[in-house]
Amino acid sequence: MTTDSVSTGDDPRRLLSDVRSLAGRVRRDQRLTWVALLVLAAATFLAIPFDWLFMKLQCDDSGCMFARRGMLYYWPPALLLAYAAIAVSYVRAARARGLGARVLPYAITGAVTAVLFTAAYTTAAAYFPSNPPFEGGPLPFWWILLDRLIAPWGLIGLALLVLAALERNVALLLFTAGYLVLVLFVLRTTDGMDLPFDLLPSFLSGTNTHIRLSMAVPQLIIGAVLLAGGIGFAKAHRRKR
Repeated sequence: MTTDSVSTGDDPRRLLSDVRSLAGRVRRDQRLTWVALLVLAAATFLAIPFDWLFMKLQCDDSGCMFARRGMLYYWPPALLLAYAAIAVSYVRAARARGLGARVLPYAITGAVTAVLFTAAYTTAAAYFPSNPPFEGGPLPFWWILLDRLIAPWGLIGLALLVLAALERNVALLLFTAGYLVLVLFVLRTTDGMDLPFDLLPSFLSGTNTHIRLSMAVPQLIIGAVLLAGGIGFAKAHRRKR
């Protein structure tokens, strides 16, 4: 980032305008949105084999029950490490420019989401198998939305909203809004997607494989969206510099 010396004379309004313009340039130069999105994309892709390998499936004539234990093993430490890496990147970039970094609220939000997910998932795993909610009837839509919101991918969206506010980044706000619509309303992230299993090759046949695939596909889509967003923001950042 470079700074230009501008003579403002005795006009306080022009001086104030120049200060605001400089502050805006500093905020834009501090943005490492692309780093956050790429780190979160990598964390999402790495989650897929954990979910696949550690998923507990039990099927009988009445249907299948599954427990996604890999999520509990993987996501709490993964979220903590991801937000720590993002925070370190912001701090290092700010220090290289001789500036301060306002990333601490974002890192704290990320840590809180990791704790929230762990508590919610552990409670659900211990309580709901013997006390199923809304037994005998369909799940209400608000319950489905809540379930998706406290899943790791929903919590990532909430933390991105905090980052957008800290950076005053309208582009990130719009991206996050679209991301949350995808996670909450489009993809079936917590109960699996309906896929054309009859079109799959023979080596992917079998109920267990089908269930794992139905869980993996939404994660692949989410990871791809975060990756595409990271690449897009990285290109925009380079152009502005």
